[in-house]
Amino acid sequence: MAHVVTDADTTASPERVIAALTDFSPRRLELWPNIDRNLYKVGERGERFADVTEGSRAFGGIWERGRYDWSQPGTVRIDVQDSNAFRPGSFWKYDVTPRDGGGSHVHMELDRRPRNFKGALVAAVLSLFGRQVFGKSLRETLHRIERSDAR
Repeated sequence: MAHVVTDADTTASPERVIAALTDFSPRRLELWPNIDRNLYKVGERGERFADVTEGSRAFGGIWERGRYDWSQPGTVRIDVQDSNAFRPGSFWKYDVTPRDGGGSHVHMELDRRPRNFKGALVAAVLSLFGRQVFGKSLRETLHRIERSDAR
């Protein structure tokens, strides 16, 4: 099992960050560089949830189908329903809070429960380097949101 926590600040408002987390249009691929367009598929959607398959090319391709839930203000949680590497019960969680003077603080938590050898290998790597890898990815996405807001 791997548990990764990282934090980042942005000039983007909490509403803008939540909107980017829950934007399932083709623009998502521009904001979230770690998503492989060949593994991206949007399923059922509701007012405060979405069923989405996403993945990356890392480790020969890792995908997961997750249920996004943003029914709690300031929080987006993604619960893994199926994956080629991780068991259901794995999750992502983003808590977005306002910063004094404007902008947002984003607290990201990732929990991975291996389903097979690939999942165990990835979980081991994430235990060692996940904070750096996902921290960098989160900061890049937040910069992309800031740049898109400036247009």
